[in-house]
Amino acid sequence: MKLSQIERLNKLDKIQSNIFNPKNKKNLTYGESLSSAMRITDQEIADEYLKDYVKYIMKNMDEPNYEEALNIAKSNIGYFAGYYDNKTRERVEDLFKCSHPYFGSIKENGVPTAKEAFEMGMKIGEMLKKRNE
Repeated sequence: MKLSQIERLNKLDKIQSNIFNPKNKKNLTYGESLSSAMRITDQEIADEYLKDYVKYIMKNMDEPNYEEALNIAKSNIGYFAGYYDNKTRERVEDLFKCSHPYFGSIKENGVPTAKEAFEMGMKIGEMLKKRNE
């Protein structure tokens, strides 16, 4: 069933105010800002959500930059989706046109094995250790 323009706008208004930041908090945790994205199944809603998330990131940047904020948003969404089941991760990557920042796209690279995930964690840990020395 096709929604009328008014129904569509009402749906998007509800999404904008209720999914991304329902309590209109100034500062959100990663869980608060990203967990609702994992439930989205509609492209229009995903697009609106991403737009709001990018705006939120830009508000917290010293020098707001849309492209940088968009890259951060997609990287965060892709990373967060990695904590969910493979079906959710694939859907989220499709909807938000993103991928996991360390493992890439689940469609292109498949699901990382436990060994690959462990080795990636060790590699990142070593990089962070060197950066902090």
